[in-house]
Amino acid sequence: MKYLLSNKFKKPGWVLLVVGITFGIIHALNDFESDLLTVKVISLFHNDIIFSKNNGLVSIIEDSIVDEILTLMIITGGLLVGFSKEKIEDEFISKIRLSSLKWAILINYGILLFATLFFYHTNFMSIMIYNMFTPLIIFIVRFNYIVYKKTGHEE
Repeated sequence: MKYLLSNKFKKPGWVLLVVGITFGIIHALNDFESDLLTVKVISLFHNDIIFSKNNGLVSIIEDSIVDEILTLMIITGGLLVGFSKEKIEDEFISKIRLSSLKWAILINYGILLFATLFFYHTNFMSIMIYNMFTPLIIFIVRFNYIVYKKTGHEE
């Protein structure tokens, strides 16, 4: 429990997470195409093939940073929500937190194994992109569902 953030980080985390996921879905439905927020950025190994002879280590390129901002919002929001203390943080909550983390890792790697066997090329890369977020999302959903259910809020 000493590695958890204060409970006050949970609300800003939820805002970042929900806004990031909402606009991330909209961005994905538009095939990740956007000229919004096109700026010059530093790019490491800009070539498609990292170890090619014509590839410089550092390049400055123009790129839309919408997808990077959305990714940062989802990851930061997920970490704030997932790793902030509950108002009452006891051994029961710690047990649920650990159990949810185990479930998230198992399900995440189950999805990854399935994708490795049945998806190829660009489809596999899409799965890998979404797979960045699944451990946090599964953890948050399961943890909050179990806490809600076990703390007397069930009908």
